[in-house]
Amino acid sequence: MKTGEYSIKDLEVLSGVKAHTIRIWEKRYELLAPGRTDTNIRYYNDEDLKRMLNVSLLVKNGFKISKVAKWTDKDIKDTVLKISETKTTEKDYIERLMLHMLHFDNYNFLRIINEVLAKLGVEESVIKVFFPLFEKIGTFWQIGSIMPAQEHYVSNIFRQKIIAEIDKLKIYNEKGKTILFFLPDNELHELSLLFYSYLAQKSGYNVVYLGQFIPLEDLESIHLNLETDYIFTAFINPLSKEELENALFQIKNVFQQQKMFVTGWQIKYHMPNLPRNVKVISNLTEFRRYLD
Repeated sequence: MKTGEYSIKDLEVLSGVKAHTIRIWEKRYELLAPGRTDTNIRYYNDEDLKRMLNVSLLVKNGFKISKVAKWTDKDIKDTVLKISETKTTEKDYIERLMLHMLHFDNYNFLRIINEVLAKLGVEESVIKVFFPLFEKIGTFWQIGSIMPAQEHYVSNIFRQKIIAEIDKLKIYNEKGKTILFFLPDNELHELSLLFYSYLAQKSGYNVVYLGQFIPLEDLESIHLNLETDYIFTAFINPLSKEELENALFQIKNVFQQQKMFVTGWQIKYHMPNLPRNVKVISNLTEFRRYLD
């Protein structure tokens, strides 16, 4: 997919409206006017996508498509803005954030992020809005409906917000039990790890956070120089079940006495055989309960 060109499948995935319904709306209400390739395949531009996302939001909020289709783009936008001021469910937030992400609308994206944080607090914001948004982004990225740059844009904003919240805690418990947080070699996606470290530090644990791309030999050196009670890691990047199991056993072989927490999409997908004393963390609530 070229930037600024979307197939009808892209519109279906991004808007939540079935392709069959989009075609009906085009034919019956002239809602969109797609272009055609040399082989007569429909394609849509950025304005079509924006209109479709806005119309989808209006229809989901009870407006009739027969009425909305007659409105100008300004009428549609103004009504969406009014809804945005009053509709504040988690699902609404996610849909609005998706719309602003697609167009790198920095002002409105940050405005909504700050609104969510102020209303829900950091923990509920992550559980109810931020992580569900990333699950949706992950699906769209896999099928090619969004660019990697859009995913990176959102990741960096959320990373900054979580780090800011960690800094506000100002809790450094030298006598508390120590949890070592890290991502294995070739792992880049650290948002979940960063947030789990926030929960641990808030609960009074001594958190040592290493971040991304930690080679096994570095872990071996760290183990010799740092007393740890727990280790926490995650596997998100695609790999085979055999590769995942090998990585888990290699890490556990280094930290033989420590309890190991592990999370990530690859754990959920493969359901690997686990070394002893390894606990899979399926969700944030579960880990928060363990810490308490």
